Amino acid sequence: TIIAYGMLPALRYLEALDIFMSNASSVWFVLLSYSFAVPLSLKFLCLYVIKQTVLVLVLMMITSIEYTAPISDENVTVTDTKFNNVPARLYMPRKQSSGLKRAVIYIHGGGWLTYFISAMEPYDLLSRWTANKLNAVVVSVEYRLAPMYHFPVQFEDVYTVVKFFLQNSVLVQYGVDPNRICISGDSAGGNLAAAVAQQLLDDLEVKVKLKIQALLYPALQTLDLDLPSYKDNENKPILPKSLMVRFWSEYFTTDVSLQEAMASNKHVPAESSHLFRFVNWSNLLPEKFKKDHVYASPIYGSSMLGKKYPGFLDPRAAPLLVEDTKLLGLPVTYVLTCQHDVLRDDGIMYVSRLREVGIEVIHDHIEDAIHGVLMFITSPTDLALGHRVANKYIEWLNINL
Repeated sequence: TIIAYGMLPALRYLEALDIFMSNASSVWFVLLSYSFAVPLSLKFLCLYVIKQTVLVLVLMMITSIEYTAPISDENVTVTDTKFNNVPARLYMPRKQSSGLKRAVIYIHGGGWLTYFISAMEPYDLLSRWTANKLNAVVVSVEYRLAPMYHFPVQFEDVYTVVKFFLQNSVLVQYGVDPNRICISGDSAGGNLAAAVAQQLLDDLEVKVKLKIQALLYPALQTLDLDLPSYKDNENKPILPKSLMVRFWSEYFTTDVSLQEAMASNKHVPAESSHLFRFVNWSNLLPEKFKKDHVYASPIYGSSMLGKKYPGFLDPRAAPLLVEDTKLLGLPVTYVLTCQHDVLRDDGIMYVSRLREVGIEVIHDHIEDAIHGVLMFITSPTDLALGHRVANKYIEWLNINL
């Protein structure tokens, strides 16, 4: 299966994009090196600009190809709207219902990066399926993205939509049962969904509670980027370690010094050492995921990074960093993890921590899947595995929401 994934078109592969940019950058660097009059610092600046330009152009192309207009069909009415000035795509099922409908607030993934949007074809199709099969209202949030916007903007946009939607007057407007609402998200969206669910517990202005949350191969911690899953899947398709490090660092800043420190796993200052107990995989991972890996004490980084970019130590960006008391009261949780995924252990550790404080958790681990498996439901990467996982996810929602 993994070999088959590796042969899929490069447009669905940011790994391929990363490799392409690295090769292209090497060529440009050689050319720039012959320009002896150009200072070395300027050469690296030119190299960075070239790489960023290539990234933007390719992502624009992907988005253009994958973009789906808000076109209604025989099962679902689709409209683009705004909730408290934050864009969202709304999916309303056409089926007649004698009672109130369920609702799913969906947060798309894509590394918090520009040009990954909820209107991309796989996300649009997944939302249509959810709305139709569950006869549920689906709200897909279009939050602002890096590198133009950094944390906490993404979190704040999602929180704004969720808090607005959970108002009784809004729920009445859309015919939603206030006792049957879910928040869900994949990858970076799973990160945002988990963080929002935690934050809602302390918001006295929000009276309506989430019934369930679904976290699909979520990114949940920034401290240890050398977990067994990062080592086992360092060069796997879709999300190699280098790309995940880039996503994390650019979520907070375009300053490459943070990316370089994260790449070597030496970015956490010593004064934040107490946080490592929340992500100590030697205590939180089941034995079968530890394999032959040996836990090593962290190597601390510069205090300056933590002061300049405190976001990467903020639980709103890394939900695994909260105290156990902050997990109490969370809804029934579904966590989907993939064996061949650098983020595998993030999800598994969250499962362990939630269960330790008594939260009901359903952990669905897919042995033959890589990161982003739910994106493989449309042409040209329409795979049976993608449909199988999507059906399991939607069926769990149907039973539990």
